Amino acid sequence: MKTLFLLQLVSTFYMTGLIWFVQIVHYPLFALVGRARFTRYQQAHQLRTTIAVGPMMLTEAATTVAIVYWPPPGMGPAFTWTGVGLLFVVWFSTALLQVPRHQVLASRFSPRHIRSLVISNWLRTIAWTARSVLLLIYLAQIFPNK
Repeated sequence: MKTLFLLQLVSTFYMTGLIWFVQIVHYPLFALVGRARFTRYQQAHQLRTTIAVGPMMLTEAATTVAIVYWPPPGMGPAFTWTGVGLLFVVWFSTALLQVPRHQVLASRFSPRHIRSLVISNWLRTIAWTARSVLLLIYLAQIFPNK
């Protein structure tokens, strides 16, 4: 149970840090790539991003589901199910909002889709940040100040 929690903690913190970088730096810079090379850039971006995020997103998802069945000591259902709900927000946002915009951008440069990607990505940014806060609250409960 401790290992599950540590894997979830590491994967969630990794994804939270990464999503903030993507939100503040990476996605806004898409607009500066330029029309001429954008589709090639976007296709390479999708492949490399999958390599960077895929294993951690899958680890986070697997540990989130596992913790539903084997919660660590003191992690009640409210923590567990809030974490599950936030992860659903991340995955549904990815599938329904970000992936379709990336698919359009892989075929053509579109300032409108870039803006939409940046705006819609706030949903994932907030959800992952909330997951990290949730895990920090749990840590504070199991390691109280004395």
